[in-house]
Amino acid sequence: MGLLTIGAFARASRLSPKALRLYDELGLLPPARVEPHSGYRLYDPAQLERARLVAWLRRLGMPLTRIRTVCELDPGAAAREVRAYWAQVEADTAARRDLAAFLVDQLSQLSQLSGKDVAMSSAHDTLGVRYAMLSDRGSVRESNEDSGYAGPRLLAVADGFGGSRHASEAAIEALKPLEAEVPGAELLSALEDAAHRAHASVCELAASDAALRGVGTTLTALVWSGSRLGLVHIGDSRAYLLRDGELFQITHDHTVVRSLLDEGRITAAEAASHPQRALLLRAVGGGAAFEPDLALRDALAGDRYLLCSDGLSGVVTAEEIRRVLGSVADPGEAALELIALANRAGGPDNVTCGVAHVVDGAELPAA
Repeated sequence: MGLLTIGAFARASRLSPKALRLYDELGLLPPARVEPHSGYRLYDPAQLERARLVAWLRRLGMPLTRIRTVCELDPGAAAREVRAYWAQVEADTAARRDLAAFLVDQLSQLSQLSGKDVAMSSAHDTLGVRYAMLSDRGSVRESNEDSGYAGPRLLAVADGFGGSRHASEAAIEALKPLEAEVPGAELLSALEDAAHRAHASVCELAASDAALRGVGTTLTALVWSGSRLGLVHIGDSRAYLLRDGELFQITHDHTVVRSLLDEGRITAAEAASHPQRALLLRAVGGGAAFEPDLALRDALAGDRYLLCSDGLSGVVTAEEIRRVLGSVADPGEAALELIALANRAGGPDNVTCGVAHVVDGAELPAA
């Protein structure tokens, strides 16, 4: 079979002539020959396989730059790359789904209250928290780069890196205004603004002194408002929820290893000993991408939350965390026991634990 005109090739590949011209300009799918006088593009039938692959990948929504990479790989490697891309799409879709659910809920509430003089107080507004925050240098590190904060409305953990505690302290300071009452409808916006303030503070800190260049921090925080709580998270510190005896990790680690694991490139066993297991994809400062996760959750009396740096989650099992949160009634004692478990496991890193128990307001001590 001879060369195909652009029209014939478009029909065979299910790509439009306009798309073929674009892919030629980008070097993604150049024609086999261009007529010198007319400028007509002619394609070899052997190019159909690549063209059809490009068409399929475009239907997946894959960016052209990534399609170029896939097209240059052997079939096995290309399959892994497509799997990795789709894993990321599903993760992004899940995050947008949570935001959409929040918006639907908020707008539905506003619709129900429209035109009515309705008091916003309810039984849920009587919820409160008992809380504690503890931090320890661990058994190996010479200094403690973690910072934490616990108050009636705010619980936050930051795990600094770069040789200084200043970054984690700056991030926590930027969040402290959230201790003032924030209306439930404004929680996510307030958290996002606070996270950006934290990022700006850490970047300004790094620029102020050559000795602090490259410092950064993780940041995980919860803010309470009535029966609602907002969550902001970036890095590999974690937030856990114990509800009805079940432990849930409610944050996602922003690490190279977690990404490789999600994409199926490595196994859980390989992840545990991977040489890049501490390398962050997202952080506050430090040259990493700044893209915090935001979420809104409903709080229930009896819920128990744990925020911790990876000095705990890296060496203490989820089952041990569940046992302590479920059996130790005092938040301070629970934090103390969790830190002791980390140190008994070798204490290879700084460890910070913030524990909060959601209780009925009647259970809180009088002011």
